[in-house]
Amino acid sequence: MKVLYFCSMNIRQINIIILGSLAALCLLSCGKVESYPPEPFIRYEGFKLTDTVDLLGNKKLIGALRFSFIDGDGDLGIDEAQYPQGGVYNLFFTMFEKTEGVFVKVGEDKLPTPINYIIPYMERTGQNKTLKGVVQVDFEYFFFSFDTIRYDFYVVDRANNQSNIETTPELVLKL
Repeated sequence: MKVLYFCSMNIRQINIIILGSLAALCLLSCGKVESYPPEPFIRYEGFKLTDTVDLLGNKKLIGALRFSFIDGDGDLGIDEAQYPQGGVYNLFFTMFEKTEGVFVKVGEDKLPTPINYIIPYMERTGQNKTLKGVVQVDFEYFFFSFDTIRYDFYVVDRANNQSNIETTPELVLKL
């Protein structure tokens, strides 16, 4: 009888060790909730220019701008279903042309189309609402009268918090 009691103690100890290990593992797997400010933060990642030809055989350039973002309260993006008529943007660009060695702001009247965009609606579930990601915006340049340009850009979240302003390096547009 003494031997059985001794064996049952070992099984209890093993069960306690297993349960304790599982509890510790669960606690360690629960990461800390990241805390960032409610204003979005963006960081320029790169701009790649690629020569291409459209369906009609016209030469054009495609510019692919990439930037990363962090939004602490997770309210970046617009639900386009709420604004079916358009006109609401959350990614804003200002274009500058290099003239005589100095960058000068290009007025919207000199641009063939507006250069504001919509970052689609995003939402996280769970306790951590922070959104992180990378956005790529493609620009098409054909019949373009500018030689060297750069962009300033920023985003605005649904609470109208504006991000920092990022700037691309100078971009030489040659077809």
